[in-house]
Amino acid sequence: MADAHKLDCESVSDTCRFIIQSENEEEAVELAKKHMKEVHGQEVADDELREEHLQIV
Repeated sequence: MADAHKLDCESVSDTCRFIIQSENEEEAVELAKKHMKEVHGQEVADDELREEHLQIV
């Protein structure tokens, strides 16, 4: 079974319940970047997302 890449805002925020999970890492990163910008007003670099926010499940 392939690994999945997951971003879970709920684990770090009590006001955001957004979760992304995908077997495609690039897709997960792009969706996470879009969410962070549109919902949280933050520009986040791909490397920062991979290292600090994405989990492999």
